[in-house]
Amino acid sequence: MNLRCEWANTNDLEMQYHDTQWGVPVHDDGVLFEFLILEGAQAGLSWDTILKRRDAYKKAFDDFDFYKIAAYDDAKVEELMQNRGIIRNKRKILSSIKNARSFIEIIDEFGSFDKYIWGFVDYRPVQNFFSSLDDIPAKTELSEKISKDLKKRGFSFVGPTIVYAFMQAVGIVNDHQIGCFRYEECRKMADEQVNKTL
Repeated sequence: MNLRCEWANTNDLEMQYHDTQWGVPVHDDGVLFEFLILEGAQAGLSWDTILKRRDAYKKAFDDFDFYKIAAYDDAKVEELMQNRGIIRNKRKILSSIKNARSFIEIIDEFGSFDKYIWGFVDYRPVQNFFSSLDDIPAKTELSEKISKDLKKRGFSFVGPTIVYAFMQAVGIVNDHQIGCFRYEECRKMADEQVNKTL
C-alpha cells in the first residue's frame, strides 16, 4: 500500500488529487489561474469542500478562461450568486473577476503568468523535508513576499496562507511528507525541470 501525506486519506477524490496533481510543477497559465481561483475560494473553508465543487466551478467560470472571466458583468455575477454548485460568496466571486484582470496585466508585462510566478524561485521548485504534517508551515517568507506583490498588482484573496497553499498545489514547493510515495516522484519532476532550464 502506498503511504500518503496525512491530510490526503479522507476520500477517493482527495486521494486522487494528492496522487496525481498536488505538488506537480505547473507551467500552464490556465491551470495556474484555476488554482489561484480555487485557493481563494477555499479561504475559511476546507480544501475538500472546494475539491467536491471543482467541476461545478469549471463549468460556472467558463473553464477558468481568464479572458472571459475578466469581462464578466453584473448580470454574470448575479447568475453566479444563484449557482448552488459553487461557494456563493459575492466578495470571492468579484475577486475572481478582479484577479482575472490583474492576471492578464501580468501576462502583458511578463509574457506569461508562469514566468512571473516561477521567477520568484528561479524556476527551481523548493524541496522541503517534512516528516510530519505538523512540521509544514501555513505560510513562509516567500509566500508573504509573493502575496505582497500580488496585492500591489490588484489581486485579492491572496494572503500569505492562501499563496502558500497555491505554491504547494502547483509544485513551487514540494511539501509532500518524506514518507509519502509522491515525495520522491515530485522531487524527480522538479530536478527534470531544473535540468531543462540549465
